[in-house]
Amino acid sequence: MKKITVIAMAAAMLMAVGCKGKKTFEGDPEIQQKVNEYAEFTLTSDLVNTLTPKEKELLKIFIEIGQVMDDIYWDEYFGTENRKSLDTLTDPAIRAFAEIQYGAWDRLDSERPFVPGYGERPLGANFYPVDMTKEEYDALEDTLKESQYSVIRRDDSGKLVVLPYHEAYSKQLAKVDSLMEKAIELAENPGLKNYLVARREAFRTDDYFESDMVWMDMKDSRLDFVVGPIENYDDALHGLKCSHEAFVLIKDTQWSNDLSKFAALLPEMQRLLPCEEQYKREVPGTDCDINVYDVVYYAGDCNAGSKTIAINLPNDERVQLAKGSRRLQLKNAMRAKYDNIMVPIARLILTPEQVDSVTFNAFFGNTCYHEVAHGLGIKNTITSGIPCRQALGAQYSAWEEAKADVCGLFLTEQLIERGEITNTTINQNYITFIAGLLRSVRFGATEAHGVANIMCYNYFKEHGAFTINAQGKYVIDVEKARQAAREWASIIIKMEGDGDAAAAKAYSDKNGKISKELQKDLDLIRDANIPRDIVYNQGAKVLGL
Repeated sequence: MKKITVIAMAAAMLMAVGCKGKKTFEGDPEIQQKVNEYAEFTLTSDLVNTLTPKEKELLKIFIEIGQVMDDIYWDEYFGTENRKSLDTLTDPAIRAFAEIQYGAWDRLDSERPFVPGYGERPLGANFYPVDMTKEEYDALEDTLKESQYSVIRRDDSGKLVVLPYHEAYSKQLAKVDSLMEKAIELAENPGLKNYLVARREAFRTDDYFESDMVWMDMKDSRLDFVVGPIENYDDALHGLKCSHEAFVLIKDTQWSNDLSKFAALLPEMQRLLPCEEQYKREVPGTDCDINVYDVVYYAGDCNAGSKTIAINLPNDERVQLAKGSRRLQLKNAMRAKYDNIMVPIARLILTPEQVDSVTFNAFFGNTCYHEVAHGLGIKNTITSGIPCRQALGAQYSAWEEAKADVCGLFLTEQLIERGEITNTTINQNYITFIAGLLRSVRFGATEAHGVANIMCYNYFKEHGAFTINAQGKYVIDVEKARQAAREWASIIIKMEGDGDAAAAKAYSDKNGKISKELQKDLDLIRDANIPRDIVYNQGAKVLGL
């Protein structure tokens, strides 16, 4: 089975279905319905009026590199041999859904297996041998075993060995190196050129610190290219290993200029956080930017299952403390989810009086300041001084996403009150946020964003932020929601700052589950045939390159 065949198959199905109707396929009815739940959206941008001929050539190269990231990610998450086994599938719906999920497990249904012959997803994905025991791992004497950029394999004798990424994926990365060389020659913007040089070296050495620092200085390039092993959501065993991905981006200059002033406000935003002083003593860097982009290509981790609509990077705490982070808002992707998912859900679940308070500007603002809030709070525990990411381990991702959600909401409120944000209101932001929880909890209870939103939903409900009336409609009490946001933010920041992984797990195990009442509402949304997420029609041909 060639990949392009399955992509075309999935695209054909989704073009037939989208948000407008259904088509019957000869395949498993349940899986066909799951395919139908992904609305198609075409990733495009105005290349004619914004890019030079060399920048258009760069786009093609970036997309080629993204395709390599895609291949590496398949191996990290599912395994190359497992991927080959999909050739034996005869059901077109299952094959198409496997392509969307990058494997045999439904990411928006608690990673439930849907391909015949596969059981539960291994906690460590394919970063570790499936049969590896804790005793074997603990006995492995290799400092690289806890590197974010290594995989663990068995040698011919069955002994565990550690392979850094540049060795494990040497063949694929040799192609990346060659493409990077061409990109460096074409790059006209000095900041972009410097970044590509540094990132090329990072792929060779698995040391991404310097390239992250250089990327932070890339301020005025029309093109951006987020590429490499970045997020560690897939490693549910140790919360260490980073998955490969790529975003190819074109800056929206007008929207970016409107947001540029907020970077200087980060230290003040830190001081405003509703938590004890000891948890906000760190001062975030201000050498960062908040920009808006059209995304024209997704690859690897970010393209699997639910699609990312905003980026906050780098993840390296050393870079964040030294320079802050960059917040990239993917406006066309946000619009796709807002139009296809957010608006239909709001019309279904909210009272008629509150539906009009759901707006794209509020949706954009909540998403934007979610990313800002990743750079706030505390990065190193107050107990031992080690990074919160390390202390919380596999629990970190869900708690960090929860922090970004609620602190971003709180900060948006503060900026509206100060008159810094004028295109939306506090009521609109809170009502849009709570309605949005019904969108994002559909990510499932095994995905970090999903767990974060389920915990938030349950906390807000328990504290009266919303009630459900006799007609089954949500009635949002904005004042109670504002108070709940402050209290929930304080709990999360303290949890990260204390670095108590056992406490974090106990809380999320209890409060990160979908209740029967919430499941009824999710079933109602499902039965209304509202898409759960997006699948992209993308690539060089789509862009006319």
